[in-house]
Amino acid sequence: MPIPNPKDNENKQSFVSRCMEDSVMKKEYPDEKQRVAVCLSKTKRSKSNLLSDVLEVLGLSLSYEDCEDCGNSEIVTIENFVEPAASDYVDFGEEVEEILLENVIGTYMYKDPVTMEIYYFQNPGVYKKNGRTLVFISKAAKYQGRTVQLNKPFRTPDGPKKFSVYVKNDKGNVVKVNFGDPNMKIKKNIPSRRKSFRARHNCDNPGPKWKARYWSCKAW
Repeated sequence: MPIPNPKDNENKQSFVSRCMEDSVMKKEYPDEKQRVAVCLSKTKRSKSNLLSDVLEVLGLSLSYEDCEDCGNSEIVTIENFVEPAASDYVDFGEEVEEILLENVIGTYMYKDPVTMEIYYFQNPGVYKKNGRTLVFISKAAKYQGRTVQLNKPFRTPDGPKKFSVYVKNDKGNVVKVNFGDPNMKIKKNIPSRRKSFRARHNCDNPGPKWKARYWSCKAW
């Protein structure tokens, strides 16, 4: 049987993963590094980019700061805050920290005197939007005294990813990290799949907790 070819609209990394797991490829190219090179050659990449692609798929790239397919991190706001149920939490073996919810999202409510749009801030003060001074309404009582757990992932059935987790970033601010493909099952029980994923994402050096790659690697 011939070497697999990329499908229409199939990105490089998806094709290489499929090619690497192909039974014919495994038989004809048992050496993983050789198999990677052969698979990459089918992506029609220029020779000048082939070496960097090999390093990337093997997990030897010099830069893994961001990982678009892993997920993303975002500043926590009223709009994107999710309060998980106890049954949604999953244990990744991390040390959990509790923090007052009012220190995570802004709980001081202000409104635009013209549009009546509501804004939230962590501290009281004088705020302006669209050149207008906002009017203080009150402190959001429903958040007072309540806590949120940091470093404890939870399932997010409504997306944007399979899991989310609240963590502190390098500036000490709490962010929400979204990670995991909601349309795919983790197959870490298959040694070859687990090895391939961890190599592609350099999971021996997963990076900081406020990046999706860290948590994706923990899941695998």
